[in-house]
Formats: sequence, C-alpha cells, structure tokens
Amino acid sequence: MNPKTILCVVGTRPEAIKMAPVIERLKGEQWANVRVLATAQHRHLLDQVNQFFGIEPDIDLNIMQPNQSLTTLTARLLLNLDEIFQAEKPDAVLVQGDTTTVMTVALACFYHKIPVGHVEAGLRTWDMQNPFPEEANRVIAGNLAKWHFAPTEGSRQNLLREGIPDDEITVTGNTVIDALLMATQKELTLGVEIDPGKRLILVTSHRRENFGAPFRNICQALQILAKNNPNVQFLYPVHPNPNIKNVAYEYLGGLSNFLLCEPLDYAPFIAAMKRAYLILTDSGGVQEEAPALGKPVLVLRDETERPEAVEQGVVKLVGSNCRNIVEYTQRLLNDSAAYRQMARGISPYGDGRASERIVQTLHDHFKQCA
Repeated sequence: MNPKTILCVVGTRPEAIKMAPVIERLKGEQWANVRVLATAQHRHLLDQVNQFFGIEPDIDLNIMQPNQSLTTLTARLLLNLDEIFQAEKPDAVLVQGDTTTVMTVALACFYHKIPVGHVEAGLRTWDMQNPFPEEANRVIAGNLAKWHFAPTEGSRQNLLREGIPDDEITVTGNTVIDALLMATQKELTLGVEIDPGKRLILVTSHRRENFGAPFRNICQALQILAKNNPNVQFLYPVHPNPNIKNVAYEYLGGLSNFLLCEPLDYAPFIAAMKRAYLILTDSGGVQEEAPALGKPVLVLRDETERPEAVEQGVVKLVGSNCRNIVEYTQRLLNDSAAYRQMARGISPYGDGRASERIVQTLHDHFKQCA
C-alpha cells in the first residue's frame, strides 16, 4: 500500500490533548504520512499541550485574534484552508470534537472532496443553543464526515438516529483516556501553592453559554461556598476571556481561601485534578477525565452531551443556579456517604485504546482501496 497523507488538525487545547494519541500512533505506521495543521484558534493553550506531547505542527495558521467574532474566525479559516488543501492534497483529514475549527475544516474538506474522520463523533444535547456554538459545529461536522469515531455506544445511537450509516461508525472509546494514561506516566507537578491540610475544590468555567448572568450566578455560589467553608481551599485557573476573568476577580479575588491563577498547562492541570477532593466545571473534557481519577464532578451546565457519567452517578448536572451549586457542593463536603457514591473511579469513556481503533479503521479502508 502506497503511503497515504493524513492531515491531523488541531485548533484548541482540548483538540490537541485528544488528538495527541492519534497522531503518535499514526506516526508509528509505515503506510501513513502524517501532517499536523494547527489553526491556533487558542494560541497559548494549544502550544502548551503540543509541547507536552512532543507535537510539532507542520503548518501553523496562527488564526487567533483578540475578541474575534465567530463569523470572522470562520471566514478566515475557510480562506486559509482553501490554499492549504490545494497545496497538501491530503488523502484524509482528521478533526476532533466540536470547535469552530472542526466545523470549518469539515466544510472545507467537503468543498475539496477530501474524506474527513471525526474523532469524538456523535455527542449531542439536541439543543442548538446549548452549548453554543458547539452543538451546531458537531452536527455540521457529523453530516459531512466519512468516518465517525464515536466514543460510546450512546454516541453511536445518536448518529444512527440522524441517519448516519452503521458501517461508517466505529465505537472507539474516547481518546482523552488514552491521553490521560500517557500523561500519568510522566512526572506531574502542580506548580501552585496549595494548603496541604485543606481539601481542595478545583473550579473551571469558561463556556460561552454561561457568559453574563449565568456566570455571575456561578461566581456568587462560589463566593458563598468559600465564605462558609474557610477550611476548604479553592483553586480556579481563570480563562483569559474578559467575560470570565473580570467577573471572576470581581467576586472571588478578595477571598483568602480562593486562589485565582492563570490557566494551567495540561500536566499541572492533571496534577490539580488528582489532588482535588471534588471538581466544579463546565468543561467537557473534565467530565471525562475526572471520573477516571475517582473525582466527583458537579457540572455547571443545564445539559451535557456526555450523559454516560451522569447515568453512572459520578457526575451531576447543577447548572448555573446559585442555590443548586451551593447545595450540592455542600452535601459532598458534609456527607461522606454521598461523596463515596460519586468517587468510585468509574470511567465510561474508554480503556485507553481509542487511538488504536481509529488508526486500524483508517488502515483497513486504505488497504481495501489499494
């Protein structure tokens, strides 16, 4: 079989984390000529992860601009991708997840008649506004992809419901577990001063749908929890978006047991999750990673496209309602039985072999076509 050029695209930190195991495994295959394209939708956060996993992009669009709109980002990506695809002529393109990068790459591939493999396919909330714009991004990408690498059986069922042929879907597990296992084999240092005598609550919140009143409600709840629990340490790596950063510092900046810091690199963040007693987040990846580490997760959203951990009882949706956040967090702090019920170390998202299954699917396709 002649070598096939596989273009792997990453734009944000989560994409780089979840694509790293796939890129590493593809590079070990003689039939694959691997090329990595970084759109740099999130410049600094993306670079950290690439460095940790030893990924050097072959092409870097450096697309990020301050306060860019989704329309501007999409238009600039399409124009850049048009030139790249004409020059690279890849045999296949791999994208991961639900970002604007993913949607735009899938659309550009459609225009150029290049087959797309969608890693982490089939996640749905069935609400186009929640999360925004991610739900639309993954639905569009899903309708344009040739290979659908679904992380769970539930994701496969979502794709079948949308009319995707069964023979185009492979249930692989989630590559985030592959990446987590790769990371935990390395020495991980938190790099932030944490009181060793206090339980740690790790907080992440950055999603666009929570901008405004919802995020203020979240910060109000965190403020109440910090004041009511002086013997608990809170750590919040704050996203640089001013819609998040300004409000977080307004509500939480003066609290002695609340540490606000810059976004953590991937390795220190894994260390923070391992150190945490429980986690409050609106992140998708954390919902997948933390249960595998035995950490209860309260999700600061009303919907999730990752229902498996909720069904297993190790993740709970609390939304942006101040009363709910305070009530459920306090229960886990006070009720050891409730805590043990959620801290069971159950991982419904994979066995660490997702990237192996993805690469095998591509190999089988190109071998058959040879």
